[in-house]
Amino acid sequence: MQRLYDFLRRHPTWVDGFWAVVLFGISVFSGPTVEEPQGTDLPALIVPVALLLSLVVALRRRMPERMLVLALVVGLGQLVADVATLPADFALLVIVYTVAAVGARWASRLALTAGLCAAPLAQLRWPDERVGVAANLAIMIFQAVPFALAWVLGDSIRTRRAYFAQLEERAARLEKEREAQAKVAVAAERARIARELHDVVAHNVSVMVVQADGAAYVLDAAPDQAKKALETISSTGRQALAEMRRLLGVLRTGEHQEAGEYVPQPDVQQIEDLVGQCRESGLPVDFKVEGTPRPLPSGLELTAYRIVQEALTNTRKHGGPDAGASVRLVYFDDGLGLLVEDDGKGAPHELYEEGGLDGQGHGLIGMRERVGMVGGTLDAGPRPGGGFRISVLLPLKPAH
Repeated sequence: MQRLYDFLRRHPTWVDGFWAVVLFGISVFSGPTVEEPQGTDLPALIVPVALLLSLVVALRRRMPERMLVLALVVGLGQLVADVATLPADFALLVIVYTVAAVGARWASRLALTAGLCAAPLAQLRWPDERVGVAANLAIMIFQAVPFALAWVLGDSIRTRRAYFAQLEERAARLEKEREAQAKVAVAAERARIARELHDVVAHNVSVMVVQADGAAYVLDAAPDQAKKALETISSTGRQALAEMRRLLGVLRTGEHQEAGEYVPQPDVQQIEDLVGQCRESGLPVDFKVEGTPRPLPSGLELTAYRIVQEALTNTRKHGGPDAGASVRLVYFDDGLGLLVEDDGKGAPHELYEEGGLDGQGHGLIGMRERVGMVGGTLDAGPRPGGGFRISVLLPLKPAH
């Protein structure tokens, strides 16, 4: 049955053609509904009238305006030739509905006018002489009601289709805008990450230059100090090289770094200061460090700091007045783990994706970009008892 239904939906003209054949057969074999005067060549007129009206039903969806005009011409021909109403005149009701639903506006207004005039004209042309004038008038009004209802039904379907089409268009437009905003957010976040990593690398290079100058100055007088400076240059250079490798593939766009001294970016040690600032602003934050703290690559420490900063910012924005947060830093042998949770009322997951209720920042989009830059993993979502949870694992060596 489903296959048959799909076939009929794909071939509506075949369905209309079937009903047109049925209507033509009924009209030819049943004859007129009103007795014609003697001497009228009725059979010769019934066939072409029924055929043309059946054609209106068959082609109503393919060319509704033309079929409306054809139906009106045939109806006027019936009045002039004195061919009383046939079952095929049901095509007038069908074409009124069709034009109101899918036809042009001028055709819809014409169909309504013609439908309201069809029944009165037919009743005036072939009145029922067995009843009085009042009864004929009542019959006239009663027969005009189906045409009005058909037009109202068709017009309501047109309005409903237009409404759903508008909703689909709006949904498609919003989806495109959301994709465009996400791409812009990703590009902007990549640019900011590139600038920050550039600062980290520039700071390491500055350290190398200072150590090299110092080593050259004390090379003869204090060889041990020169050796220590060279070791510092070596370790710093390796770290800077690792940061440059992470920087590859990130295109820097937007504003260029203004001239001036490059300063180091925040690291894991400053997370405690960040937590203290949040406490001073009125947000209770529980901060714990597990494992043995040790120096980590600058890019990884910067990523950890920015993630904690963004998570606590989201808690202040969306957690509500009584929200509290907790921050856990876990040092593993092969990486660093972060767990940031809050117990506030929270905000929908989509708002974090889109950058928050006020449109500032980039929420989880920026976090994912940062974590992806160092080859880490991020898991974020609502907590079962309320609030939001962000879990991050930052490996010492990026995943390939």
